[in-house]
Amino acid sequence: MYSARTRVENEEWIDEIETVAAELDLDGDATSTATDLFLSSVPEAERSKRAVLAASVYAASLISGQAQSQGDVADAAGVSRLTIQQRWKELLRDAGMEPPDW
Repeated sequence: MYSARTRVENEEWIDEIETVAAELDLDGDATSTATDLFLSSVPEAERSKRAVLAASVYAASLISGQAQSQGDVADAAGVSRLTIQQRWKELLRDAGMEPPDW
């Protein structure tokens, strides 16, 4: 879980999650899940935050049943598909979920 302070300190990234989710036409539940995943795994390095944001949106799309392709999420978030591919399963494990093995 994350603190209220973490949420406040990362407000610009939360806004970016909402923008990416809207571009992908994800609903409020998926956007909320992406925000929770991101805030639970915020990296120290500023340059890594966009990668975690993208992986969070991708994982949230799967969890919510609104699956998006890694490529579509990568394009919307401004990262490479490989960035998402390398991070999303670990992100789910860190959140206490078991990622699919397909």
